[in-house]
Amino acid sequence: MKHIHFIAIGGAIMHQLALALQRQGYIVTGSDDEITDPAKGNLKAAGLLPEHFGWFSDKITPSPGSGKTAPDAIVLGMHAKADNPELIAAKQAGIPVYSFPQYVYEVSKNKKRVVVAGSHGKTTITSMIMHILKHQGINFDYLVGARVAGFEQSVQLTDAPLIVLEGDEYPASVEEKRPKIFFYHPHISVLSGVAWDHINVFPTYEIYFNQFEQYLQGLDNGVKVFYNNEDSEVQRVIAGNGQNIAPVPYQTPPFHYEDGFPVMDTAAGPVKVSVFGRHNLLNMQAAIDVCMELGVAEKDCYAAIASFTGAARRLEKVKEEEGLLVYRDFAHAPSKLKATLNAVREAYPDHHLVACFELHTFSSLNEKFLSEYEHSMDAADDAIVYFSHHALDLKGLPPLDREAVRKYFARNDVNVIDERPKLEETVKKLITNKDKPVFLLLMSSGTFDGIDWNAVSSH
Repeated sequence: MKHIHFIAIGGAIMHQLALALQRQGYIVTGSDDEITDPAKGNLKAAGLLPEHFGWFSDKITPSPGSGKTAPDAIVLGMHAKADNPELIAAKQAGIPVYSFPQYVYEVSKNKKRVVVAGSHGKTTITSMIMHILKHQGINFDYLVGARVAGFEQSVQLTDAPLIVLEGDEYPASVEEKRPKIFFYHPHISVLSGVAWDHINVFPTYEIYFNQFEQYLQGLDNGVKVFYNNEDSEVQRVIAGNGQNIAPVPYQTPPFHYEDGFPVMDTAAGPVKVSVFGRHNLLNMQAAIDVCMELGVAEKDCYAAIASFTGAARRLEKVKEEEGLLVYRDFAHAPSKLKATLNAVREAYPDHHLVACFELHTFSSLNEKFLSEYEHSMDAADDAIVYFSHHALDLKGLPPLDREAVRKYFARNDVNVIDERPKLEETVKKLITNKDKPVFLLLMSSGTFDGIDWNAVSSH
């Protein structure tokens, strides 16, 4: 029975991999210097929460007579630093050290692997593929970066012959700086979009773009890559690096709106779906193409996708009452922000759209990157941009000037706010006493400093 030790077990996906391995019968241990919910609760329920927070080299090389065994392998999280005592002890003891994606490949190298890559839409496309496969009763494993309706966890590892992986271009670990997607070696892939992100790792767009060039160059000959043919940068990377692969374009399918939701106009007749936005229809087409490549009939794909309600925090409904709709979305990069706002504007043309966006990621809080947000919030009737000085301090970034932020969004009437009470007050004011229904859209990869939006949006 293998013993796997996780350094930085508290990560959102790291802890899910730990739980998946435990379910398979592995002995699993782990360490971290801080673990918060939901990881903390999930690990505690499984008996995997470390007794003490911190790093302890004797977990790697236990003293004789302690009754503890040394791990057979280490899974190293991105959160761990190069001087981590457990990492140093593992290397000195000759214990194999894997980054997260390296280990996922290790346990799935005998499976057919589907990898969804790209700057945006990864989680949604992966979730849609999972939804269709489950609807068809197909046995598969998966790794996805969000909670998905109908699935108890976000990582599953069994003896299934197929695995669907959300591929991330972020570095694998402190030991392995190459992007996670480089290690999965797919048989089928999706490339959903290329738009600069992760400025802390990829300081220029050219460096970022090159990661996708290297990804395509590293694929085996003949790998089928379904690519977004509506993204000029995806077209460019495919044109320059698609010689040895089998690229297949996809685009937004024909559709029309009925009561705020799209109806796909298919050869088999109209198919009403449960998520809205052109970008989601585009994502849906990618998922359908992949599932058809896996042997699912087109009509069965349509039958399945009609009931897909979305991944957590991807245009997720928070509240609905007379005259008010509140949705939240994970949008944080400029392209995601624009696509989400345009989706709402198109689906709800008769609503007053109040858009509230939090600068929360390292990139979005970095003044070198802010010009990328130019005109990204133009579709909103009222636009709010919020940032906290605490978030800037945590990321080691210099202060931001509210007027400078307004300038970067190229919208003179945008409300730039840096105090939580002021944000609550402004949102309350903007969603009340309107002569038409209001759609409040909350966009962030964070929590707006823990604001209770149900209380704020109470009429």
